[in-house]
Amino acid sequence: MHILSADTIDFRAYTKDTEGSEKVRPASAYVQELIDNLGKQSTEIKSLLPWEKTHPLFQFRPGEVTLWAGVNGHGKSLVTGMASMSLCTQGEKVCIASFEMKPRKTLERMARQWSGEAPSGEWMENAEVIESFRDLYSQFKEWSKDLWLYDQQGTVDSDLLIGVVRYAATELKVTHFVIDSLMKCVQGEDDYNGQKSFVDRLTSLARDLNIHIHLVHHIRKLENEGKTPDKTDVKGSGSITDQVDNVLMVWRNKPKEKDIAAGKKTALDDPDALLICDKQRNGEWEGRIALWYDKASQQFVASPGAAPLTLYNWPHWRS
Repeated sequence: MHILSADTIDFRAYTKDTEGSEKVRPASAYVQELIDNLGKQSTEIKSLLPWEKTHPLFQFRPGEVTLWAGVNGHGKSLVTGMASMSLCTQGEKVCIASFEMKPRKTLERMARQWSGEAPSGEWMENAEVIESFRDLYSQFKEWSKDLWLYDQQGTVDSDLLIGVVRYAATELKVTHFVIDSLMKCVQGEDDYNGQKSFVDRLTSLARDLNIHIHLVHHIRKLENEGKTPDKTDVKGSGSITDQVDNVLMVWRNKPKEKDIAAGKKTALDDPDALLICDKQRNGEWEGRIALWYDKASQQFVASPGAAPLTLYNWPHWRS
């Protein structure tokens, strides 16, 4: 993994939009692209979610923005962490800008998800166990060569962030950029014009750079914990969901958790969480994917009792 810092890189140099002379092209150039791409549609590379059952349903496309939304504490960061590692496994280059968590903490979670194990508990006092984790994390370090993190916490200047995204795409060839979260980029939940303007800039940036931008955001408090959200529950301006290409929502099954805590029996097929696709502009599917939580690895798995993905079985769909 690599850390990006404003202390070592002048991101301001990358904040300016592309000059008009670079955007104005003759129609013949676009027609030639149409000719060159004839017959290539079937071989288009797809960027996919970690779970095989989602592959025919949803994909991340270059030039798009995906909004990841959910109630605070429902697992958005865990799911986007899994998605980021899955993208790296597929040959994509990913940069994560988490303004709520330091890079070390982000990587601590991701290393746990990647290995399927947690370095904690009394058994970590065993020298052999510690050494095995050192070896495991050394492999994670080598594996994460296509993963970058922007080291900035708290509120961020939106102009500077645009520069960071452009730098990552042009200089590092990053193809997926994760912004966690919108509330750290636009101050004030009621600044609807600010939210609209920032998301509009992101959609233009994704198109201009031909990358995929992932934007994490919160939703309003639901009427009750059993209610599943939709895109109308997203906090702030309605233009947020109007402008983005995809809306993915993470919902945690709190009623089930309460039943388990109370000693009640729950149905085996009752999911621990749902991944809800409430918008896919350039895809045909919208719907819900059931997921189950594996506590040791902090992964969401595709079926009840399924083993988490580990060092040995993260899928290499493009190998």
